[in-house]
Amino acid sequence: MNVVSVSPLLLLVLCGVLSNGLSSNVSSRPAVVNIGAVFTFDSTIGKASYFAIKEAVNDVNSNSSVLHGTILQVEMHNSNCSGFHGIIGAVQFMEADIVAVICPQSSEVANVMTVVANELQVPLLSFGATDPTLSSLQFPFLVRTTQSDLYQMTALADIVDYYEWKQVIAIFIDDDYGRNGVAALNDALAARRCRISHKAGIPPGHGVSRGVIMDILVKVAVMESRIIVLHVYPALGFTVFSVAQYLGMMNDGYVWIATDWLSSVLDSSLHVPTEKMDSMQGVLVLRQHTPDSDRKNTFISRWNNLTDGSIGINTYALYAYDSVWLVAHAIDSFLSQGGKISYSNDFKLHSEEGNRHLEAMSLFDGGKLLLRDILQSDLVGLTGRIKFNADKSLINPSYDVINVIGTGFRQIGYWSNYSGLSTLPPETFYSKPANLSNAKQKLYSVVWPGNTVIKPRGWVFPNYGKLLRIGVPDRVSYREFVSKVRNTNNFKGFCIDVFTAAVNLLPYAVPYEFISYGDGKENPSYTGLVNEVAAGFFDGAVGDIAIVTNRTEVVDFTQPFAASGLVVVAPFKKLNTGAWAFLRPFSPSLWGITAAFFLVIGVVIWTLEHRINDEFRGTPKTQLITVLWFSFSTLFFSHRENTVSTLGRLVLILWLFVVMIVNSSYTASLTSILTVQQMYSPIKGIETLKEINQPIGYQVGSYARRYLVEEIGLHESMLKPLGTPEQYTAQLEFGPKNGGVAAVVDERPYVDLFMSSQCKFRMIGQEFTKAGWGFAFPRDSPLAVDLSTAILTLSENGDLQRIYDKWLSRSTCRLDTAEIDSDRLHLQSFWGIFLICGIACFFALVIYFLQIIRQFRHSALTDSVSGGQGTSRSKRLQKLLSIMDEKEDPTKRQNKRRKVEISGPGDNKTIELRRNPEPEIQILGRIL
Repeated sequence: MNVVSVSPLLLLVLCGVLSNGLSSNVSSRPAVVNIGAVFTFDSTIGKASYFAIKEAVNDVNSNSSVLHGTILQVEMHNSNCSGFHGIIGAVQFMEADIVAVICPQSSEVANVMTVVANELQVPLLSFGATDPTLSSLQFPFLVRTTQSDLYQMTALADIVDYYEWKQVIAIFIDDDYGRNGVAALNDALAARRCRISHKAGIPPGHGVSRGVIMDILVKVAVMESRIIVLHVYPALGFTVFSVAQYLGMMNDGYVWIATDWLSSVLDSSLHVPTEKMDSMQGVLVLRQHTPDSDRKNTFISRWNNLTDGSIGINTYALYAYDSVWLVAHAIDSFLSQGGKISYSNDFKLHSEEGNRHLEAMSLFDGGKLLLRDILQSDLVGLTGRIKFNADKSLINPSYDVINVIGTGFRQIGYWSNYSGLSTLPPETFYSKPANLSNAKQKLYSVVWPGNTVIKPRGWVFPNYGKLLRIGVPDRVSYREFVSKVRNTNNFKGFCIDVFTAAVNLLPYAVPYEFISYGDGKENPSYTGLVNEVAAGFFDGAVGDIAIVTNRTEVVDFTQPFAASGLVVVAPFKKLNTGAWAFLRPFSPSLWGITAAFFLVIGVVIWTLEHRINDEFRGTPKTQLITVLWFSFSTLFFSHRENTVSTLGRLVLILWLFVVMIVNSSYTASLTSILTVQQMYSPIKGIETLKEINQPIGYQVGSYARRYLVEEIGLHESMLKPLGTPEQYTAQLEFGPKNGGVAAVVDERPYVDLFMSSQCKFRMIGQEFTKAGWGFAFPRDSPLAVDLSTAILTLSENGDLQRIYDKWLSRSTCRLDTAEIDSDRLHLQSFWGIFLICGIACFFALVIYFLQIIRQFRHSALTDSVSGGQGTSRSKRLQKLLSIMDEKEDPTKRQNKRRKVEISGPGDNKTIELRRNPEPEIQILGRIL
C-alpha cells in the first residue's frame, strides 16, 4: 500500500490518453451497468476484498429485486501497491461506461484519485481509505464506506485514559495515512489531558531496512513513556515488533497498542508464523466492529468455498462486499427516478491551451444524482446498518478491543462513540441514553507484554544518563524547613527529610540531584521557582512551597505534607483592672439594651396591674417611683410588689429568666477580668489591616504579598518585606510610629516557629486562608501522583509526625498569656433572649388593650341607650382613659350570675348560681 505522489500535470497527461469524447445516451433501464474497482490484489486487505467484491456482484445479480433485470458488472484493476498504477486504472475506467469506482484501498491514493473523480463527477466508494483528512468538503465525490481513523484514534485515547496513562509514543508510517492518523490521536489525547511525548516517523517505501527501524526504537527505548502506539502497514509492523523483541522492548513494563492493520492480518492469516506471534505477545489491537447477524454468519460459512481456504475474512472485506450492495441499491434508486446513464464532454477541459488531448475526458451526467442516492441510502449489510450522517461518515462507529495471547487473541471489550469502553457489544446500548461517564467504562483483564496481568505503570525515568534536576530554595531564614549545608551541594531540613522518606517508599529508583535556587542572601521567590519547573529548567521543586491557585495552573503538586495558611502576628499590652473595671464585662450596646429593658418591663407590668392591683395605684409620683423601683429591684429578685394579672405574671417570669442569665454572665466575666491577666492589641484580625492604614510586614518570597494586594486590597506602599525572624522582632517592637510595622502576615508554620521563642507577640485571630505545602512537578507528571501516595503512607504510619517533631518541635509560650481577647460580652450573645422577652411584652399589651376596647365599647353602648343621643369624640376619649385608669370594682364580679339550663326526663329548670367573687376572678384570669 505504498504510494508515490502524482503531480496535477501528470494527471492531465494521463487523462489525455482517453479517446472517448462523444456524448452517448442510453435507455433509463439499461441491460448492463458497469462499475470499477481499483486496489492491490496481493495485499492483506486486497486478497480478501477481491473475493468479497466478486461474490457481492454475483449475489446482486442473482437477486432480481435489486436491479430488476439489469446486470451489474465490475471491472477490477490491480494497483500493485502503487499510487501511480491506481490512478492509471481509475482513468482507464473512464473510457468505459463506468458509473462508480470502488477504490481506493490506500488513503494516499484516495487523495489523488478524488481529483479525477471530482472533475468527472464519478462517485468513488472507498472501503479502505481511513485518513481522517479526507473531508467531504474537499472531496465531495469520495464516499468512505469504512470507519474514519478519527474514531479509531478516539478509541485509542479512551484506552489510554482508562488505564490512567498520561503520555504515549507514536510510531507511524510517514505518509498521509500515518501523519494524519497521529494528528487525530494527538487531538483526542489532548482532550483527555494526555499527550504524545514523542513521534517517530518511518519513511514510506520498500527500502526501509531493519537498521533504520532499530535506530528509531533505540531512541524510543531511552525515553520516559512506555506506552507505544504503532500505526503502520502490516509488513513494516511485523518488522517493528521483531526489532522491539530483540531490544527487549516486549518485556514487562512496556505497552504496545496497534491500530487495525494488525487485526486485519490476524483475521486474514490462516496461520501466523510462531516467530511473529512470539514477537507481539501482550499487544492490544483495535478491529472495526461488525455486529453478529444471520446474514453475516451465512456469508462467513461460504467463505472457505469462495477462497478455497487461501485466506481468512477480515472486516475490510466485509466493507468491500457492502460497498457493492450500496452501489447497486443506489443505481436502482437512480434508474427508478428516471435517471439516465449518459456522458458528455467537459468544456472546461476543451478550453485548455496546448495539445494535451484533454478533450477525451467525459463527464458522468448523472454523477451528482447517483451520489445523492448513495448518501441517502439506508440498508443493512454484513457490517450492520449502512447509513451516512451529515459529515458523510457511517453512523455508529465502533471497534473491538483484542489482546494478542499465545497463538491467537482474546477479545477484552468494545468501544463506540455512543457508549465508550464496555464489555458488552455496542448495539446493546443504542436503545438506551448515551452514557460516556468514566464510571461506566470497563474492559476485561489484559495479559501485558512480559506475560503479566499487572497494569504497567506506563513510564520510567529517561535513561539519558542524567539525574532529575530538583530545585530547592536556598533559604536565609527559618532554615529548619530547608537549608543548604555550607560549602556543599547538600540540603537538609524538614522538607528534605519528607521528600527523601517519600522517595524511599516508591517501588522504583528515582535518580535525582538537588539544585540550589536563590542567591543565598535573601529568600528566593517561590513563584519564580515554580515557573522554572513549568518552563522545564527543573524537573521538580522540593521545599516549603505553598499550594496556591496561580501555581496550580502551571504545575502539578503532590499531596500536601504540611498544613499552612496566613495568620497575623502583632504586639500586645497587658491591661490593668482599674477603678472602672466593673463596666468592662458588657459592651456599651449591651449596657444600653439592658437598661432600656429594665424600664420597658416596669412600664409593661404597671400597665397590666394598674386597674386591679392597689400596689400599682396612687399619685403619679407614687406610681413613677413604683415603676422604677419594681423594675430595677428585679435585678436582685427583691421586688415586694405582687402581680395579680395572669399576663403580668407571664411577662415577669420571662423577665426574671433574662435577668438570671444576664446576671450570671456579668458575674463570670467580671470574675475573669479581675482574676486573669488580660491582653490587648489594636489589631483584631485581617479586617483591621484594611482600616488602620499602617505598614504591614511580610516574609520575602512568600505569596503573602500577592494575597494582601490582590485579595485583601492593601496598597503596595503599605507592605514591607522582612527577611528574618530578627527583623520581625525589631520591626514589631519599633511599631508604625518609629518606622516599624503594626503587624506581620506570614504562613502558620513560620509563625509557630517564631512564636516558640518570641512571647512578646501574639497570633491574632485564626488563619484567614487555608493552604498546604507540597512538592511541585511539571504538568501531568506521574511522579507527582506516586509521591502523593507515598506522602499519605508517611502520614498514616506516623513517620511524617516523627519528622515534624525532629525539626520543628519547640517549647511555646504559656497558654494563659497567649490569647489576646477581651472577656467583654456583646449584644450578639444575648439578642435572642431579649427578642423573646420583647415579643412576650408586645403580645401581653395587645391582649390587654383588646380587653380595654371591648369594655369601652360595652360602656359606650350602655350610655347611648340611656342617653338617647351620641357623644362627642373628646368625651369618648375621656371615657376610654377613665376606664384605663379606674379601679375595677370587685363587687361587680361578685354579683355576676350564670344561668345553667339543666335538661331532665320531664321538665326544665333554671337555677341561679352565686359564686364567690375571688375564685371567679382567678378563673377568668386563667382563661384570659
